[in-house]
Amino acid sequence: MKHHFKIQNRLHVCRAEKRITQADLAKKLGIARTTIVKIEKGNYNPSLELAFKLAEFFNTSVDNIFSYKRIEK
Repeated sequence: MKHHFKIQNRLHVCRAEKRITQADLAKKLGIARTTIVKIEKGNYNPSLELAFKLAEFFNTSVDNIFSYKRIEK
């Protein structure tokens, strides 16, 4: 049986708590706003480096922003 993983995130929640827009977050991290949009929609999984940058920006751990769900096929 194959296992797949679905990456989920709470990036939009973290942004809302800090009251920062997608554009402002992207600018502070030096990335495109569309990258933030894609991450929040679950259409893009960030690199480890970007995941750690996000965690550092929000002063939290990577696993507080990102989690995964195991899907068996």
